[in-house]
Amino acid sequence: MSFRRLKYFLVYLSPLVVVISIVLGGVWTYLALLIFFVVIPCIELFTRVSTRNLSTIEEELAKEDVFYDLLLYGLVPVQYGLMIFFLNRVSDPALQLYEKIGMMTAFGMACGILGINAAHELGHRSSMYERVMSKMLLLTSLYMHFYIEHNRGHHKNVSTDEDPASGRKGEAVYNFYIRSIIGSWFSAWRLESSKLKKNKKKSWSIYNEMLHFQLLQLALIFAIAYIYNWQTMLFFIGSAVIGIHLLETVNYIEHYGLRRKKNGDQYERAMPMHSWNSNHPLGRLMLLELSRHSDHHYLASRKYQLLRHHEESPQMPTGYPGMLLLALVPPLWFRVMDKEIEKYKLTTEGRALA
Repeated sequence: MSFRRLKYFLVYLSPLVVVISIVLGGVWTYLALLIFFVVIPCIELFTRVSTRNLSTIEEELAKEDVFYDLLLYGLVPVQYGLMIFFLNRVSDPALQLYEKIGMMTAFGMACGILGINAAHELGHRSSMYERVMSKMLLLTSLYMHFYIEHNRGHHKNVSTDEDPASGRKGEAVYNFYIRSIIGSWFSAWRLESSKLKKNKKKSWSIYNEMLHFQLLQLALIFAIAYIYNWQTMLFFIGSAVIGIHLLETVNYIEHYGLRRKKNGDQYERAMPMHSWNSNHPLGRLMLLELSRHSDHHYLASRKYQLLRHHEESPQMPTGYPGMLLLALVPPLWFRVMDKEIEKYKLTTEGRALA
């Protein structure tokens, strides 16, 4: 098996670290936090980036290779297995509170990396079974409206003030959380209502997918409380909240301060210059090439293994894990990224930004 294929098994490093964290107990329950937000950022600071794209022949072969799809599909049972394992462990009355909190943070990493990120990739696919898998993964993070808002809202309005999931220059990530989490939910409701109205159906009806999502999420929460106990239910919700905030921090860093120009009533097409890109290898492989975000928004239908580097896209100073940490300290974030924006605006491509 070629290295081009094998390298993507790194996506399974995340669930492996989460399992080890939960199995070992004690202070080791914080191992996932240490690996993802200390070890990996440090490695990426000293790792060379790769801007290489697949050749035309390599791209055609990768596009038709079912291996990449099977690797992605395997994350669905893995995430559900992790969820059950986590619930069984965290419900153990013999565990100390700090251990349960550590396990909650570990599974929270899985909710963000597997439950939402893999769902993001599957949600862009055209087949019904892949979209069902996307919704199944989002259910484990209690963020099913993302399926509607991301595909029908975010990709249309990205890098404009109409998109709740695009960070504005000078906006701290903590303010962004409130605006994006609340705004995205209501945006998804409006999008679904508008769709039903066009099809001459009522919003409050069995046809409303947003209603389905809320009922499924409530059913899962109450099932956990019934099978285990209310404390286990709260730790599960806590993990989902961690996963949600991981996603929203990623949303924040991906488009921070980048804006599309408006021509009359329409915005210009989303181009590679409207998303921050990162070619740091560990983050790329662990997140299914999510950090090659410029190409994803340029052509959302491109599968993860085909995403390309664009010379004209703005580049992050380091990989996603490090950028997530930086975003959590707004003064440092503004000091670094506002300078990066101004530097980019001096380039030929950057001058075209609004």
